[in-house]
Amino acid sequence: MSKEEDRANEYLAEAKKNIESSKGFFGRMFGATSKIEDASSLYSRAGNSFKIAKNWKAAGDAFCEAAKLQENQLQSKHEAASQYVEAANCYRKSNFEEAINCLQQAIEIYTEMGRFSIAAKHHITIAEIYETNLADINEAINHYTKAADFYKGEESNSAANKCLLKMAFYYAQQENYKKAISIYEDVAAVCIESPLLKYSAREHYFRASLCWLCLDIAAVEVAINKYLEMFPALEDSRELKFLNKLVEAVKEENIDHFTEAVREYDSISRLDQWYTTLLLRIKKSFTGDDIDIN
Repeated sequence: MSKEEDRANEYLAEAKKNIESSKGFFGRMFGATSKIEDASSLYSRAGNSFKIAKNWKAAGDAFCEAAKLQENQLQSKHEAASQYVEAANCYRKSNFEEAINCLQQAIEIYTEMGRFSIAAKHHITIAEIYETNLADINEAINHYTKAADFYKGEESNSAANKCLLKMAFYYAQQENYKKAISIYEDVAAVCIESPLLKYSAREHYFRASLCWLCLDIAAVEVAINKYLEMFPALEDSRELKFLNKLVEAVKEENIDHFTEAVREYDSISRLDQWYTTLLLRIKKSFTGDDIDIN
């Protein structure tokens, strides 16, 4: 055991003594609150010492104890939430479920306090844990949804859009194309109204169009025409030229033209995994196989 862990354990023992002494008659009469405040501080100091020793579970446990004292006995909601977040940061290195539990506790407190933007930030952290560490995309979507709702309520549209685009990204991967399309169209419409974000609408309409190609070849041309009406700058874009080639190739069931269109576009604008996945699905829809698109 390291010196830092020895020091942390000393802090824990002292904290417990303070809690016990606060329960006695004299403790209740004289300075019970002070004893609890000291105990909370000692738990926090223990947590920091455990962090230095990289004993992440013990650090998380200590910060949790500090949070409980702040929340339940000292009625200091903000400090309690801060301690829960500290605990979550430690648990992320040892126990993802506990990290999520602590962040949920913090979110509840911040929501009660009306601190919705901070609550949204922690929903995003939970979403990232689910998508990166626990491979639970449905729960990730759930928390991105909650974060987006909080940001919308605070009129933080840019932050809300980032969450919505994450949701659309995963909806498309799950072949829930209608939900993905709806989000891409809504975000694009918001972007068009902003001089700074206007040209990012091109990518959102591009992604929506690929989702339409996966879903319904008859509807994609209608959708593209609608997007052109809303965003005329799309007309001269490489994305639209690419989409038109894909639509023709799918209608003609011409695998060579489809493959060539993909190769040509990819040679200038590298297609990432999301695009590749959707293009493979589109190709499979008229070839019936899983062969490479390149």
